[in-house]
Amino acid sequence: MNIHDLRNSALIPYHYAQAFLAANHYDYPASAMTVIGVTGTNGKTSTCFMIYHALKKAGYKVGMMSTIGMAMGEELEKRAGHMTTETPKLLNKHIAEMREAGIQYLVLEVSSHALAQNRVFGIPFDIAVMTNVTPEHLDYHRTFERYRAAKMKLFRMVADEAKRGGSGIGIVNADDPSGKYFAHLVPHPISYGVKDTNADLKATRVKVTSKGVEYYTRIDKEAYHIKVNIPGEFYVYNSLAAVAVCHALGLTREQIEDGIADLKGVEGRMERIETDHGFDVIIDYAHTPDSYRRMLPDLQKSTKGKVYIITGAEGHRDNSKFGTMGELAGKYSDEVILTEQDPMDEDVRQLSEMIAKGVRKTGKDEGKGLTFIESRQEAVNHAVSKAQVGDLILLLGMGHQKTIERKNGKEPWSEREAVEKALESVK
Repeated sequence: MNIHDLRNSALIPYHYAQAFLAANHYDYPASAMTVIGVTGTNGKTSTCFMIYHALKKAGYKVGMMSTIGMAMGEELEKRAGHMTTETPKLLNKHIAEMREAGIQYLVLEVSSHALAQNRVFGIPFDIAVMTNVTPEHLDYHRTFERYRAAKMKLFRMVADEAKRGGSGIGIVNADDPSGKYFAHLVPHPISYGVKDTNADLKATRVKVTSKGVEYYTRIDKEAYHIKVNIPGEFYVYNSLAAVAVCHALGLTREQIEDGIADLKGVEGRMERIETDHGFDVIIDYAHTPDSYRRMLPDLQKSTKGKVYIITGAEGHRDNSKFGTMGELAGKYSDEVILTEQDPMDEDVRQLSEMIAKGVRKTGKDEGKGLTFIESRQEAVNHAVSKAQVGDLILLLGMGHQKTIERKNGKEPWSEREAVEKALESVK
């Protein structure tokens, strides 16, 4: 065991104590509501939003806590921080506020860090959702198996709660190789997928357009026609998980169809900005090889002109993924623009070179489809100045985030505002 592992192991009792004290201080506030936990590498936030929106539209009092922010009823309070699941004190404080507001359902995005550190101790999860699991956060977990085991802890918590009267339901992606590890942990697994013919919910007649996706699925011999206003085949999976949750909670077919179709989008998740210049800009939080694989082929295929990708490597993160991300970016774009992306105290050019190694495998090199621009704003300006009618600019990795972390700390940032500022200069 190295120093990193020793430090993390030593801190687990501390995190557990903090969670125990917070839950006790606020008198276990989540026990007053039905809690749905969503975990996975990609797709957690959009899945949470779909569940939340469908329940809210059906007339229930719903709360949600996700990477983007906290919602209680109609209002969404956006977050400036980068943590998916909050500290135990803040988590229980906010849930206590929801209890006072009479919230019936809580949709909670649960990270591997939060599970490994026992931050969600005392929360009685009734339903767990697994979106997908691919290597991520190995700077913390060290191995993929340990990362997956942390995610699986959510399903174990659901199984424990089932012994006290909980539903014991676990929603599992049947097309993900790790799905079987999660399914056997709960009394009542429900599977979903596109490829697996044995999935309980299987998407058929899938149609993917630049505006969204739609498909059919069957539950108890009843046909559902699902329409999602966010483009990308991976939103078929996210919405299938949401459909499974909502059906398990007793929503009707009409309530589920209407609730998902009524969601216009999620900030920083395939967020499209249409310009007056004939090209489009999409902002997305994609920051893993898996999210690149799911997103980029469809977008390249549906784009008539050139594709420009703006991305970067975060400082002090698992750097094993960056080469693969670079290769995928190079393969599915005409130009890759590497820039700052929460570099912290690390050198932006050195971080960018880790991605550039992969980009160069596709035949691109500096000045020939590969560009290095340290300032993210200048990188956006560069892409906007080059884009023509029919082109697409992709801003990847920052998504909804309201800050960028540089060597002097966190500074205000908005991908949308950066695009708007760049567009002003070309009017």
